[in-house]
Amino acid sequence: MEDGASTYTVDEALVSMGFGKFQAFVLAYSGMAKISEAMEMMLLSFVGQSVQAEWELSAQAESLITSVVFVGMLVGAYSWGIVSDNYGRRVGFNFTALVTGGAGLLSAFAPNYLTLIVLRFMVGVGLGGGPVLASWFLEFIPTPNRGTWMVIFSAFWTIGTIMEASLAWAVMPGFGWRWLLALSSLPSFALLLFYPLTLESPRYLSMKGRTADAVQVLETMARLNRVALPSGQLMSGHRMELHEITDSSETAQLVSAKKTNPAAHSSKSEIGGRNAILKLLSPNLIRSSLLLWTVFLGHAFLYYGLVLLTSELSHGNKICGPEGAVTTQATHSNDANLYRNVFITSFGEVPGLILSAAIVDKIGRKLSMSSMLYISCLCIAPLMVPQTESVTTIFLFGARLCISASFIVLHIYAPEIYPTAVRATGVGFASSIARFGGILCPLVAVGLVHACHQTAAILIFITAMLVSAVAVSYFPLETSGRKLSDHIAA
Repeated sequence: MEDGASTYTVDEALVSMGFGKFQAFVLAYSGMAKISEAMEMMLLSFVGQSVQAEWELSAQAESLITSVVFVGMLVGAYSWGIVSDNYGRRVGFNFTALVTGGAGLLSAFAPNYLTLIVLRFMVGVGLGGGPVLASWFLEFIPTPNRGTWMVIFSAFWTIGTIMEASLAWAVMPGFGWRWLLALSSLPSFALLLFYPLTLESPRYLSMKGRTADAVQVLETMARLNRVALPSGQLMSGHRMELHEITDSSETAQLVSAKKTNPAAHSSKSEIGGRNAILKLLSPNLIRSSLLLWTVFLGHAFLYYGLVLLTSELSHGNKICGPEGAVTTQATHSNDANLYRNVFITSFGEVPGLILSAAIVDKIGRKLSMSSMLYISCLCIAPLMVPQTESVTTIFLFGARLCISASFIVLHIYAPEIYPTAVRATGVGFASSIARFGGILCPLVAVGLVHACHQTAAILIFITAMLVSAVAVSYFPLETSGRKLSDHIAA
């Protein structure tokens, strides 16, 4: 920086323009992606059992319909994160929408089980790009009240779950699972329609050294928001100082490394790269990364497991006698009670959103997550013993409320803990790790309950909640009110 030269950072530009018309468009666009992702995931509660009944599949084959989506998401989350950190956020989420929408629509015409499995895997690959949209949205939002805006962004997921439950209730009884798959793919095509109106993240452009392009985006944002940018020149991401906000060990190490090795700074701050995963495991980030992967794994297992439990516990109570033996074989693919129960428990995410919005900035990310996880244990513990359908729905409503609130905060915390240079890669890889939880949850929520081992299934869920809560307490940073960092130290 030249002496006397007036400069400003991307953060200062975002704060100066506030949350205006441009950010509202970014929120709506990325929110549509969130709705699309939620609808594709929620339909797993309905499609599996309908396909099982139509094609006379085993319980293992039914659970694979769900698990294969998470396998695809595992591949996609890592891949799209690397793509977006190297080629831009826009490139990443454009291809995710194309893959999700195309494979989702084609899966409605699957002639056999194998074809359906392959196409649902491709849907999972596309859905794995969800964190790219989260990173894109986050990088347009000013630091003040960032947590609240991220909760509002997460509200679109809840809208998607309720929309899918309503759609299934309306479509499945009369038209079947193929129509549900086809209609659920439409939001992804809406993303492609409005894609030409989107702009690249100015923070990403600045970190890439494309300062002129970043200024052009900021000027467009300021013009739409009817405000003026700060005076002076935008400071390139290669020259931006790391903000020393907390005295945590990781931040102190980052600042120390930056001071002791300034010559290596520009090369180490390069965004993306083939060694992105190694950067996540660098001494300055390894603790955060390992804990984040553990918590993502636990939350994915718990959230999607609770979604499946809503239908499977009802089914299990029908086919399992008091001694745990199978008494009758019943299907409920078109059972109105199933759609009602999923609809009710999906609404548990609405108070979860309100609760997370109320506490995320006031008590911090870490305490918000851990408290919700401990309360969810209390909600689900009574289900170790089979309950009536109405009581089961009430307890699952409470557990869904708490897990969804904690998951929302986790999705706010994850992109905040990483610097811009590896943000999409870091969140994408954490999301890919989470897919192992999604792969495993059908084996517990479907396999164990079908085998009349409800107590064992619930105990596994409680264990996952406790492990996740403990892992959260060991996170090294509280990011509430902390500006986003941009560089990776040596």
